[in-house]
Order: sequence, then structure tokens, then C-alpha cells
Amino acid sequence: MSYQLTIEPLGATIEVEEGQTVLDAVLRQGLYLPHACGHGLCGTCKVQVCDGEVDHGAANPFALMDFERDDGKTLACCATLQADTTIEADIDEEPDARVIPVRDFAATVSRVEDLTPTIKAIHLQLDKAIDFQAGQYVQVEIPGVGSRAFSIANQPADVAATKGIELNVRKLPGGAGTTWLHEQLKAGDRLRVAGPYGRFFVRESARQPMLFMAGGSGLSSPRSMIADLLSRGCTLPITLVYGQRSHEELYYDAEFRALAEQHANFSYVPALSHEPEGSDWDGFRGFVHEAAKAHFGGSFVGQKAYLCGPPPMIEACISTLMQGRLFERDIYTEKFLSAADAQAARSPLFRQV
Repeated sequence: MSYQLTIEPLGATIEVEEGQTVLDAVLRQGLYLPHACGHGLCGTCKVQVCDGEVDHGAANPFALMDFERDDGKTLACCATLQADTTIEADIDEEPDARVIPVRDFAATVSRVEDLTPTIKAIHLQLDKAIDFQAGQYVQVEIPGVGSRAFSIANQPADVAATKGIELNVRKLPGGAGTTWLHEQLKAGDRLRVAGPYGRFFVRESARQPMLFMAGGSGLSSPRSMIADLLSRGCTLPITLVYGQRSHEELYYDAEFRALAEQHANFSYVPALSHEPEGSDWDGFRGFVHEAAKAHFGGSFVGQKAYLCGPPPMIEACISTLMQGRLFERDIYTEKFLSAADAQAARSPLFRQV
């Protein structure tokens, strides 16, 4: 059994299977609704039910409050249809966004390698090539845990040629999913993957200099985006400011230094926040936002900024960018939310965070 879902202001009508969430159905048609956690925790995918009936599912009562339910609001990532339904969503037009339906893939682990003491590179061979924009992510189904989101770390041209994707996974304290991937996963194992997801991609039509700010395993998306830009001959100024705690955690450092040598328009600024005193590190000591402020002299006017990393880093970078005269229309973020992150207060500075 299926129902008809009409999405306004797009004016699109799609089929939704019984038990299928609104968000899943929309994304599999190549359409887009704003979303973040995907598990009913953060409220990013909140939509207005104009007509019809939905089951709210496992929506967290803090993300979808009782008065909002009474007013006809629901969370697309949890809601399932009980009748033909019309919803209204806050959807911004993005001229650089490609229409790519979400698909399911069977994946075989080709290898697992240590990048740092806490981050592994997981290489997956897919049963078919995945079409995606550099910066997007996939959902990986982890046995006994559920799905988890990881950005694709290699560029689209390489994936198209090899059907192989690389995921960089940091082991989170108490994280069941990342612990399983670090301690149980091995070459030859099979996984289920779905994607692509996300609106984190380069706004190339703007033709502006690009600033990428990344922390931890948040380097995945910028690595894909920067490699894609440079391989296609982009000549606009590109800067990567990448932060880790210590030198042993700074992965792909040699790769980015080589790119900076090869491309005059690419600058690489690594920053270490907790590198021991007296080590041989002669680069910037401090956090990502501090390194960016020093590199640009406190002014970010004219940049397009792309931020990817843990929520505290994102918040600090947003504040620094705004103090440097860069505003919301030129700042794009990708951050993956744990349950604790999703229930925390949202940024007062930035409506999309």
C-alpha cells in the first residue's frame, strides 16, 4: 500500500510506501528537504502538514513539542503517512545542487587502514558506482547498531572509475557504531550503504575564493571537494585550514602539502591545538578558527566558507567568520550530530546550524 505526498512549495507529488518515512521517500526521488541527524533528535527536518494524516514516529519530544504537533508540525525523518498528505517545507533554491536520487548499495570492505591512533580509513567496493557531489555523505548500516553517516573522502571522478569509496571514521568514546567499525570490521566483510545525502557541496557558480575549515575526521568532505576542484582545473583561490590536537593525529598532511606545491591557487594551513611543547612542530599552534584569523588577518570578506567538524569547532569558526565580516549567505556547514549534540542548544548565530 502507498500514499501520495505533495511537497510545497515544490509542487511535486510522489509515492510513499506504507511505513516509509517522508524524508526517505523524498530523498529517493532526488528531491530535498532540510535535515541533519536523521533520527528525530534535532528538529532540522520539521515540516508543516497542510492536509492529510501522519504518524509522528519516534520524534523526540524536545525536537517536536506537543504544541507543535497540535499545530500540524512533524519531523520528516520520523513521520510516516496514514493518508494522502500535503506538506510545506522551508526549501532554499540552490543553483549548484544536482538532482541525485538516494540509492542502496551492497559494499565489500576492501581494506581498513590506520590513519591516526583514533581515525581509520575504511575502503568499500560498491556493487555499482555511486553518483554524488563532492562533499556529500552516505549512511552505513552497522550490524546491531543502526545507520551512521560518513562523508565520502575521495573525489567523484575516482569513485566513478573504481566503484570504490573511502570513509574516514574516528572512534568516538562510547560510540557503539564507530567502536564496531574500529574493532570488528575487517577486509572481506559486507555492509549495506545508502546515498548520497547532504547539501554540503561547492557553490561554484558564485566564482568566489573558497575557505575550507575542518577539524578531526571532518577532513573527509573538504578532501573530496578540494581534490575535485583542482583536478578539474579550478583557478580560484582555495585555502584549507585543518586542525587536530597533535601531530600524530594530523592525517593526509603530506598529501595537502604536495597539492600546495603543485597548485599556486591552493594554500594549506595545518593547526595543532595540543601539540606538546618542545616538539619539532613549527606550524601554527592553536585552534582552526584562530589559525584562519591569523592567516587572513581577521578579514574574510569575499570568501565562501565551508566548515566541517565537531559542533564546538563549527560554533567557534562561525563566530570568527562573522567577526571578520562574513555572513550566513557565504557560510556552509556539515556536522554530524550525536544524540547529545542534537539535543543541545542550537546556534543563536546561524539558523542553519
